[in-house]
Amino acid sequence: MIDTVRGPVAPSELGVTLMHEHVFVRSPEVAAQVSLHIVVATGLYTYNDLPHYFDLRTAAMQPTHVDALDEFFLHDIEEGIAGTGVRPGILKCATDAAGLTPGVERVLRAVARVHRTTGLPISTHTDSGSRRGLDQQRVFGEEGVDLERVVVGHSGDSTDLGYLEELAAAGSTLGMDRFGVDAYCPTAERVETVAALIARGWTERMVLSHDAACHIDWFDDEMLARNQPNWHYLHISREVLPRMLERGITQEQIDTMLVGNPHRILNHGPGY
Repeated sequence: MIDTVRGPVAPSELGVTLMHEHVFVRSPEVAAQVSLHIVVATGLYTYNDLPHYFDLRTAAMQPTHVDALDEFFLHDIEEGIAGTGVRPGILKCATDAAGLTPGVERVLRAVARVHRTTGLPISTHTDSGSRRGLDQQRVFGEEGVDLERVVVGHSGDSTDLGYLEELAAAGSTLGMDRFGVDAYCPTAERVETVAALIARGWTERMVLSHDAACHIDWFDDEMLARNQPNWHYLHISREVLPRMLERGITQEQIDTMLVGNPHRILNHGPGY
């Protein structure tokens, strides 16, 4: 069973699944009134330093030598997030252009340990231009993570097939997950990259998404609509999939990326 905001569901109930989206960015609401299965994440999102609360609670300071990050992530998984009873179905961490700073590496290793304990899959944020997915795979490998349970986020910002194939060959799934964010890579180039990877045999190592949100307070709404008009949840279904079909990508291959692969990743097996 897969934990969602509306409770546990069987993998077969998920249907088409967008693997990397947001609901409210920088907002604490939990979306319990929506008739969708929303798989929420626990983890810590930082490009560099940790919040002081965690920075002052290192593993060496804990009587049990358990990192406070592990304890917080496990509490969310076992008890629910912030008293809601909603349990996460995936772990989240980030590595950006700053690379493996001490804070970022500590989060990655905590996420890896909790993954080993719970079986939950891992979804990441990366800066593809600096090939940060490889750093993540190295750290996860050192911590004993099953790389087939890792989605390397924002891989679709890159058109570097060598980099993308290296990630896929190690077992991870490529998050082709910013369709509509044309500022990083136009839709036409994203479609071509997916088509090229499919031609090389990597259909089962890709998932599709937008990285969009119902509301994001990072940007002015008018500016966002003007400069990123395709950055919304419907871009893939309305514009991207027809382009893929025209490009020669089959419906079966699309179903693998939107249904089969997400279900395989999220289905973490026995309870924890």
